[in-house]
Amino acid sequence: MLLAQMNMIRKYYGDRLILKVDDFKLYKNDRIGIVGVNGSGKTTFLNILTNRTIPDEGTAKIYGTYSYITQIGTYSDYEKKEDIDGHAASRLGVNNLGSEALSGGEVTRLKIARAFSKDNALIIADEPTSNLDSEGTELLQRELKNFNGAVLVVSHDRAFLDEVCNSILEIENGKIRLYKGNYSKYKVLKEQERERALFEYKQYREEKSRLETVIEQKKRKVAGIKRPPKRMGNSEARLHKMDGENVKAKLNRQIKAVRTRIEKLEVKEKPKELPQVNVDLQKGGQLHCRVVFSSDKLNKSFGDKIIFKDAKFKIYNNSKTAIIGPNGSGKTTLVRMIVNGDPAINRAMSAKVGYFSQDISILEDNMTLLQNVMKDSLYDETFVRTLLARLLFKREDLIKDISLLSGGEKVKAALAKIIVSDFNVLVLDEPTNYLDIYSMEAVEEALLNYAGTVVFVSHDRRFVSNVADNIISIENHRMECFEGTLEEYKEYKMKKEVIPLHDDKPYDKMILQTRLAEILGRLSMPSKDDNVEDLDREYREILDKLKGL
Repeated sequence: MLLAQMNMIRKYYGDRLILKVDDFKLYKNDRIGIVGVNGSGKTTFLNILTNRTIPDEGTAKIYGTYSYITQIGTYSDYEKKEDIDGHAASRLGVNNLGSEALSGGEVTRLKIARAFSKDNALIIADEPTSNLDSEGTELLQRELKNFNGAVLVVSHDRAFLDEVCNSILEIENGKIRLYKGNYSKYKVLKEQERERALFEYKQYREEKSRLETVIEQKKRKVAGIKRPPKRMGNSEARLHKMDGENVKAKLNRQIKAVRTRIEKLEVKEKPKELPQVNVDLQKGGQLHCRVVFSSDKLNKSFGDKIIFKDAKFKIYNNSKTAIIGPNGSGKTTLVRMIVNGDPAINRAMSAKVGYFSQDISILEDNMTLLQNVMKDSLYDETFVRTLLARLLFKREDLIKDISLLSGGEKVKAALAKIIVSDFNVLVLDEPTNYLDIYSMEAVEEALLNYAGTVVFVSHDRRFVSNVADNIISIENHRMECFEGTLEEYKEYKMKKEVIPLHDDKPYDKMILQTRLAEILGRLSMPSKDDNVEDLDREYREILDKLKGL
């Protein structure tokens, strides 16, 4: 069943064509994730489809009902809590939320709950996970997987796209291309495309080189045809000259034919390959200690609100440590205490801390991108240009003033500046916010190649999985340190955690999560035999027990 379509869409900003969609159709069973670099037109695509933006050419139409979870705007700007169905409110944990002084994650949960409160055929979402913690993101994933309709979503969360989507729509240079499969499959297909393009480019270059060699050989033959000897008679000389001219003419015709073949070759462009960057600390001061930061008794509160109570942690030299925990658990507070040199935190004497925060205060607006990064760099301009190219900056971007860069570009610029400055410890608070997927993967690679200590906070699960080799988990005002990856930590937690239920019977956390997912599915599509009130009550009981861990 066709739910939406776009035909011959053209959208310009001034003279620049930013979006060209000849034909796009969305059907009932489609779950499409939209990807593209910052500014490629992803939100414009959604807004044209939902008639929030009028295209310069073409038509867009949605058949049937839909909900649009927008990226911007507060909940009270255009929505009412009364529109939220009680079951959806319960499943998404928004029953007790008011309508004022809400966090970004709470506003997003309200928007999502409202989207699932209606009997829609289609849910459209623009970066719905950007303000959610891991629990909220996993809850949204389950809701979408149980949703009996189509999904069209813009997201930079690769794990989310893998779980929810069966197709990926790429927007590149204003044009769209659809790939079947989730994000991981899309990456495989893109790599296969690149390898095929490289193979075709090599074939083109080899054939062109072969034909050019043929031309040079024939030119040498033309040049080698000798004039008749002086001792030769006139008639014999004329015959010799005629034979030579005939051979020359024949060779020149052959040269012309080969040149025509070269002109008719389908030109293949060499696929772009990003330069490799290895960032070491040979130019800066190496740390010669095992532990960079630690505390045996960390306490912190704001008024009556306790953040940390007798918390303990260690951050090891040359580790890449992720600080994880739900919204409001104290991740940013810990980062700021580390950076500000809180007396309760032990710090290695030779530690030089480079701090990245969302205000990007280390950049100067009246300087160009290259000038900003070079200002305190330990490395030469060639290295800095290579690093910026690896972070997907174009050559013309280097001479732009910082004030002209997008939010995502400023994030990358700040990270580049920190990486090349005289620091041996990087402390990064949500470095992946405002980054598109491709930029995020470039930042990942830069951090993996960085030879110093990295401490970071990120809600992006794939980013944490790919970068971190140590975990600090903040729970119930305390910290748990784990030497290993995020997946290893999750496996460790599953084996470790046993919680009591009725009659002191031990239940593994995994069993509760499995039962929770089962109830969510039945609440989303209840059968005639299901008692929705009982299911809802059991759902809330299990959720409370899981939250109490």
